[in-house]
Amino acid sequence: MRLLPALLSVLLLAASCRVAAPADPTGAPAVPTAFTQPTADTTSAGRQPWRQFFQDPALTALIDMALRQNLDLQVALQRVETARANYLARRGALLPTVAAAASAGADRYGRYTLNGVGNFDTNLSPNIDGQQRIPGPLTPDFFVGLRSSWEIDIWGKLKQRRQAAYLRVLASEQGRHLVTTNVVAEVARLYYELLTADNQLAVLDRNIALQREALKLMRIQKQAGRANELAVQQFAAQVARTESLLHEARQRVTEAETGLNQLLGRYQQPITRGQPLPGQVLPERLSAGVPASALLRRPDVRQAELELQATRADVAAARAAFLPSLTLTPYVGFNSYRTGTLFDPTSLAYGALAGLTGPLLNRAQFKADFRLATAGSYEAYYRYQQSLQTGFREVVNGLQGLENYRAASAARQEEVELLTKAVTTSNKLFVAGYATYLEVITAQRSVLEAELSLAESRQRQLLQSVSLYRALGGGWQ
Repeated sequence: MRLLPALLSVLLLAASCRVAAPADPTGAPAVPTAFTQPTADTTSAGRQPWRQFFQDPALTALIDMALRQNLDLQVALQRVETARANYLARRGALLPTVAAAASAGADRYGRYTLNGVGNFDTNLSPNIDGQQRIPGPLTPDFFVGLRSSWEIDIWGKLKQRRQAAYLRVLASEQGRHLVTTNVVAEVARLYYELLTADNQLAVLDRNIALQREALKLMRIQKQAGRANELAVQQFAAQVARTESLLHEARQRVTEAETGLNQLLGRYQQPITRGQPLPGQVLPERLSAGVPASALLRRPDVRQAELELQATRADVAAARAAFLPSLTLTPYVGFNSYRTGTLFDPTSLAYGALAGLTGPLLNRAQFKADFRLATAGSYEAYYRYQQSLQTGFREVVNGLQGLENYRAASAARQEEVELLTKAVTTSNKLFVAGYATYLEVITAQRSVLEAELSLAESRQRQLLQSVSLYRALGGGWQ
């Protein structure tokens, strides 16, 4: 019957400390039905390894080097190690701690204290002699042995913290995959920008040569009296404008090369090119419908989902912190007030203390921790929904953009071919006297702008394929 009041007290303490679970966050809009319907070929691009998706050997070599040397990836790897260390600590909290202890102390007890009177009477007892007498006036105390502390996880608080730490280890792995995907996409993007700048440099060099020949011809025409100084100035101005575009293209080459070298984790070095821009192989055509399972390959979606699960475990642990905690503190060792008898078998001492504690007054810290965990759970939920919507947008834009840029590039190619013929025709008509120099300049300027625009269109088409590959969760295999 003596245990009944103690059990009732424990139950009353637990009931008074119980906290209600937080309400669920407001719902997010449902994923469109068309997006959730499975299709045949849309997920294949995301599952394809980057060595197969990118068919330029020079590009794959750059990506391979970046994945070995990129500093962002090294930082992400250390974040994984940090999460693993935290999990190790949370897992160890479930086990008892055992520490070897050796202590020595001395006390002078007051004459009118329990210890002071007790020690004095003990030494006067006829049953005490020799080593059993308590030394004074300073009474030493020596202990050598083991001390332990173990919090019994009654309500699952420690298990929830361990679960949250484990989920964050998995989330950090997905974070590393996300960095890998971004590094692969960024290397490909800068590589294609470099090829575009190279292509534009070649176009500008060729047009400058043609324009200088036209300027030379115009000067001859002026000497022959068939042209005036205004025509010469117009042709010279066109050459100067094209040369300025040439210098801008060279700067774009420099910026692309320095960007690639930084991604490769090194200082400035020459970048090896593969096939030129017109020779780059584009990915196969993809259909417009994408199943929702494609998003689940994205590392950012996986990371957000795991973070959401971890924050829910944080909330459960914060709720359990309001409940009483049971802690056992056993010890075993040799205890004596004389060094000569410290390791005597009769000096063996052991014991255990069980303590049950729970917050009743001034629970501000526990309430703050619970509110922080709840807010973190809501934030993780909205971030998860945000990552789904971002993935949906990027996939749809990538699919539509790939088709649109492919059609735009074909139209630009046709424009360049027609304008190239127009330049030849204008030159012949000018020599024959049927066209003015302004018509020749206009034709040359139009074909130059069309060729530069064609290079940009091809670049956008390649970059769209890279964006779609990243949006489908490719690149981290």
